[in-house]
Amino acid sequence: MAEEKKLGLFALIALVIGSMIGGGAFNLASDMASGAGAGAILIGWVITGVGMIALAFSFQNLTTKRPDLDGGIFTYAREGFGHFMGFNSGWGYWFAALLGNVAYGTLLFSAVGYFIPAFGNGQNIASIIGASVILWSVHFLILRGIQSAAMINLITTISKLVPIFAFIVAVIFVFHLDLFTADFWGKGLSLGSIGAQVKSTMLVTVWVFTGIEGAVLFSSRAKKSSDVGKATVIGLISVLVIYVMITMLSLGAMNQQDLAGLPNPSMASIMEHIVGKWGAVLINLGLIISVIGAWLAWTLFAGELPLIAAREGVFPKWFGKENKNGAPSNALTLTNAIIQLFLLTFLISDTAYQFAFSLASSAILIPYLFSGFYQLKYSWLHKEPDRIKNITIGVIASIYGIWLVYAAGLDYLLLTMILYAPGILVFRSVRKEKEGPAFNKAELVIAVIILILAIIAIVKLMAGSISI
Repeated sequence: MAEEKKLGLFALIALVIGSMIGGGAFNLASDMASGAGAGAILIGWVITGVGMIALAFSFQNLTTKRPDLDGGIFTYAREGFGHFMGFNSGWGYWFAALLGNVAYGTLLFSAVGYFIPAFGNGQNIASIIGASVILWSVHFLILRGIQSAAMINLITTISKLVPIFAFIVAVIFVFHLDLFTADFWGKGLSLGSIGAQVKSTMLVTVWVFTGIEGAVLFSSRAKKSSDVGKATVIGLISVLVIYVMITMLSLGAMNQQDLAGLPNPSMASIMEHIVGKWGAVLINLGLIISVIGAWLAWTLFAGELPLIAAREGVFPKWFGKENKNGAPSNALTLTNAIIQLFLLTFLISDTAYQFAFSLASSAILIPYLFSGFYQLKYSWLHKEPDRIKNITIGVIASIYGIWLVYAAGLDYLLLTMILYAPGILVFRSVRKEKEGPAFNKAELVIAVIILILAIIAIVKLMAGSISI
């Protein structure tokens, strides 16, 4: 690839920040407050901060030690745990990216609905049409080339930070310590135990941090491989600080119950409460820019991963086709066609945004979990000077990954298996292309478990015991 098409440090940082700070940041205060009090939210952020930093250092270390694994998120699982787990990590990540854009669609048009009432709360036919227009506009923009799309992402990332910083300044000025500390542990709010409250924050925090691996995914397009690790860590720490300030300061501006009941995007309602109508206008405009930028970044990820996976022999060869501009044309077309189908959930789900982001967060847990496992395995097997430090990072990242799977809960785990089940057939076709055995004994057991869980999920959906 020509040098001018490579991505520099700032473009990589923008991809990380731009993909993490999407729509979720603008609804973070109410999403966190809906199931937890201030104390539990604070514990949730400590767990998330430690876990995500360990995951970021895992990505940084593995990028340095294994630069040949430039597919990142799925190549780690394949290298450490075999072809089937590598495939499942890539498959899960791909669906997480798909569903993330579905969530962005409804959140975007809930913001547009503030200015144009026809779009309502972002869950009607007008919103589906509008989201479809954005979807295919981004599609054709990326087909013009990855570099031009990355530059637009850099501009939108800078633009989206302006209203967020304005919000943080506003809540600092009206922060009331007595309001923040009132029922600090949520005992009078019927939110359950501290542990249950902390668990309720986990899928939210995974959702708003999804994208931490963005620079790793594009490592093959980076000017310098060393920039990949730097971009990941810089992006994560910057975003962590912003998120903690948004949630904790909001609890000093409005009480937990009022925050939990705010419509999407809750940041606009908080800003309007503080400074008046112009504040809601500013935040909604910022959200529109932010979501379009994050939509662009996630469409880049959703197209790039199948392309790299196909080149690595993990996905079918069909996904590996590029157009004359070096964009993953086949992967993008199928990706956006599936997103188009999922946009119909706007009409059948009462909470399309929460459903889409929760399912996206659940789908990405397997890729994150096995990245942590591989960091631990690699560090354990290679006796290098920084071995103890890297083993510690691997242990923390692995424990965090296991905790996330537990915290997600059984319902979303089952729903996620419906997404993973069709991948079994795709994996089998890939192995046929490679003329290798479809499954070894352990992989066959895992495939059967996935199928059984998917069938249970479908039965529960039909019985109404799981709702979307």
